[in-house]
Amino acid sequence: MPKKTTADKINSLDEVLKSKKPRAKKVSPDSEKITQIAKKPSQEPTHLNSIEPFSLFTDFDISLFRAGKHYKLYLKLGSHVVEHKGVTGTYFAVWAPNATEVSVIGDFNGWNRHSHRLFVRWDGSGIWEGFIPQVGNGEVYKYSVQSSSGEVLQKGDPFALRWEEPPRTASVVWDTWYEWKDKDWMAERYQHNALDKPISVYEVHFGSWARSPESPEQFFSYRLMADKIVPYVKEMGFTHVEFMPLAEHPYYPSWGYQISGYYAATSRYGTPQDLMYLIEKFHESGIGVIMDWVPSHFPGDDNGLYRFDGTHLYEHADEKKGFHPDWKSYIFNYGRNEVKAFLISNAIFWLDRYHIDGLRVDAVASMLYLDYSRKHGEWIPNQFGGRENLEAIEFLKEFNIAVYGMFPDVQTIAEESTSFTGISRPVFNGGLGFGMKWMMGWMNDTLSYFQEDPINRKYHHGKITFSTVYAFTENFMLPFSHDEVVHGKKSLLYKMPGDDWQKYANLRLLYLYMFTHPGNKLMFMGCEFGQSKEWNYNLSLDWHLLEYAPHQGISKIVKSLNELYKTQPALYEKNFSHEGFEWVEVGDAANSILVYCRKGLDYRDELVIAINLTPILRSNYRIGLPQSATWETIFSSDEADFYGSGVAIKQSVKADDIAWNGKANSGLIDLPPLGGVVLRMVGSRSSNPAPSLFLVYQRFSCPAPNRFQALQSHGR
Repeated sequence: MPKKTTADKINSLDEVLKSKKPRAKKVSPDSEKITQIAKKPSQEPTHLNSIEPFSLFTDFDISLFRAGKHYKLYLKLGSHVVEHKGVTGTYFAVWAPNATEVSVIGDFNGWNRHSHRLFVRWDGSGIWEGFIPQVGNGEVYKYSVQSSSGEVLQKGDPFALRWEEPPRTASVVWDTWYEWKDKDWMAERYQHNALDKPISVYEVHFGSWARSPESPEQFFSYRLMADKIVPYVKEMGFTHVEFMPLAEHPYYPSWGYQISGYYAATSRYGTPQDLMYLIEKFHESGIGVIMDWVPSHFPGDDNGLYRFDGTHLYEHADEKKGFHPDWKSYIFNYGRNEVKAFLISNAIFWLDRYHIDGLRVDAVASMLYLDYSRKHGEWIPNQFGGRENLEAIEFLKEFNIAVYGMFPDVQTIAEESTSFTGISRPVFNGGLGFGMKWMMGWMNDTLSYFQEDPINRKYHHGKITFSTVYAFTENFMLPFSHDEVVHGKKSLLYKMPGDDWQKYANLRLLYLYMFTHPGNKLMFMGCEFGQSKEWNYNLSLDWHLLEYAPHQGISKIVKSLNELYKTQPALYEKNFSHEGFEWVEVGDAANSILVYCRKGLDYRDELVIAINLTPILRSNYRIGLPQSATWETIFSSDEADFYGSGVAIKQSVKADDIAWNGKANSGLIDLPPLGGVVLRMVGSRSSNPAPSLFLVYQRFSCPAPNRFQALQSHGR
């Protein structure tokens, strides 16, 4: 018999779980359809105790959990409304292996820790469980955990599907039933997420994207935002939206990156179903939804994961491995199987229950290295004496194998800033298995270059050209993220040198360079219209700026660049291959001019991009051309409609036989000041995007267990 692959095991997990009959009828089966249960069910529990022995776990579940291979723990742990012996109530299950007593406390029992003690399982799994009659959806609760030392802790449920709105810290019995209407999107998602398709991401911090001018201290709800942000993102032409973390977090100024409720959408903006509605509306508009996911660290709040059962259960006991000095938070113990299962199940949960289309994994660099942000003597080497965190590396590989094995049409994206190799390469080739990686080096070098006064740029030419040395070593995404417009770094607009006109011209040119450089794109909210102030998480974006022509120009050029990106195959078909890019003029540092080609599958789609990084009009500038043909200007960043100078430039150029830049043909073009142009050969094929070749192959030619391998073999 052939050996089972990891994908085989993952795909068979659901079948095995379904084949194990539960011990009682479950009223709220999350895997199918959940029936809403009233907070006070009507049955008369005449023959039941205040808490009854009950379990949703099978022996197979336990073996998977202890091996770190149970990737749907949210079906078992946490609180679930079920029916037991004809009575409706809630089943509670929590992992606390070092506790001597665990009870459920809440409004229903006056927060009395002695009235509803859970039963510890007999199998050594460390799981405490039990059924409490007459407790239903909406009930507020915590776990009272007594440690081996006698300390009594009050903890929120790590698997709670909803929490109270901060600053309150209790968990809430809830469900994730939602009648989704995004079937068409889900069926075609593989096309939208393909690596040979255009991906342009709009990064959003939910609480500060917009607020009511009448009540600026109040947040918009998930449902109200759906009416505002979905049509806006669609109008601007972005293909995806990426939300900074929306899991429950107690401290709003953490921007969501210090999470207490990993399985709960934050209650600040509404219910889990309200968030699902927002995601559904994005899908109905053809827009994918990516969410930031934080498996790197968690806060030390008394009600959270830290010292959950009185011991260092989720984190390392030694602070040299378990404490993050930068964020004053705690690092997951990736060597503990149950912790790995908790985290991987959480990733699967968001993809399964919320129809998330991708996960951007935060702070991967901090996970990969034991000495990250630590001085000599503050870290412990691995078993081979090295600085690599071998347990975290193995965890990330398992995470990507599980995600792509169960959801081959999503993307995982690593925020990683070091030279660690193989981040977005297949696990079977020694990589970590991510779909993409943020190109932090490009972002830093590009912004550093653009901050130089144009008169000095010729001395820094290498900064703007260096990225192509390593541009194809990973599947890169080019990020202008929230981190670049906060903490005194200034907005993108005010990073630009010169007077007001030059600032806007530089910003337009920066965006043209970004959208024509190899790699997918990401832009933080506000950058698309030239927000002048730094981002402030407590305030709305300055939407009133769109009343002014310069900011209207920035908005229009971003919208036009998204359209250019989506309609020109040369800009995306070979985004991650050196075959899709060629330098034409890379050495003209004296004039600060760059000329390069972008190529697609068809030579007729080839584009020539010429960029003038000085405020001087360059007339009749000769460039090499790939083909002896007439080339037309299809885009200029200096158009008057973009608040550019609108200076007259040649709209087409016919290639002559003069060899130039290593090309047999060349032509004379005009380059506007602090501007760039995009040329396309007259007679190019239709710009309508073709189906994704490798994902069509994956979808229709591969048996289900091999879909992950098919995707991996094409660059993942």
